[in-house]
Amino acid sequence: MSILISASTRVIAVGMTGRVGSFHCQRMLDYGTRIVAGVTPGKGGQKVNGLPVFNTIKEAACATEAVTAMIMVPAPFAADSIMEAAEAGIRLCVAITDGIPAQDMIRVKRYMKRYRESESMRLVGPNCAGVISPGESMVGIMPSAIYEPGRVGIISRSGTLGYEAAAQLKDLSLGVSTSVGIGGDQITGSSFLDYLKLFSEDADTDAVVLLGEIGGPQEALAADFLRKGFCKPVVAYVAGSAAPKGQNLGHAGAIITAFGDGADEKSHMLSDVGVTIAEDPSFIGTTVQQVLQAQE
Repeated sequence: MSILISASTRVIAVGMTGRVGSFHCQRMLDYGTRIVAGVTPGKGGQKVNGLPVFNTIKEAACATEAVTAMIMVPAPFAADSIMEAAEAGIRLCVAITDGIPAQDMIRVKRYMKRYRESESMRLVGPNCAGVISPGESMVGIMPSAIYEPGRVGIISRSGTLGYEAAAQLKDLSLGVSTSVGIGGDQITGSSFLDYLKLFSEDADTDAVVLLGEIGGPQEALAADFLRKGFCKPVVAYVAGSAAPKGQNLGHAGAIITAFGDGADEKSHMLSDVGVTIAEDPSFIGTTVQQVLQAQE
């Protein structure tokens, strides 16, 4: 079992006709992802990677019955593409695009509130590596070779930290059930909390790795959720312990602006609710191994 995607998931690639979009779509097809169509306004009727291209997401969704979309369009147009996906009935949207203005994402969040929860689209990202369930499907840009099927879930704000964790878990023969990159922007479609809930219900996930960083309330919200009781062990690493206050580092959301935004503060919050903290990113895999051995 995997969360979010499986081998049968039908995917629409928005921006597939571009150089970057075409490249990553081919990688996903090679992995086995069921990409069924692409979308680029004005290029409907063409074929890319052997797949039909439509002018709108709604046309593609109606023609292919796909309910998952991957957004790979330039930042100025990404917000409109995300809202178009929601309007077309897409249930899972993975937005890879980096650099979407915060004001555009505020508009997206407001737009998505018009839908009832039962009809609402789940948005992963933006500025994320995507989602992979090893051996099943990949909707993202991660290096698939480092992901081995297993029973450890990963939720990460940082793409590269997620890769590091996956590689270590592979080396230790633990593997990954599903890895979700939630994105490093200040405003994202979903959070640690959303995927902790899904992993808690996944019978094939035995432990969860939570990879955070400075800035924002996400880790604090996750700690509050875990305080109420979580049935599986959680290992966390929070990046940025040496970051100075007020200095933006890499991700748009990685900036300390208030108490609770620092890496050490977040680590303490998570530790206080029973999360095992990896002292260094190179110890993520071995920490998970030790926690699982203690459960036996």
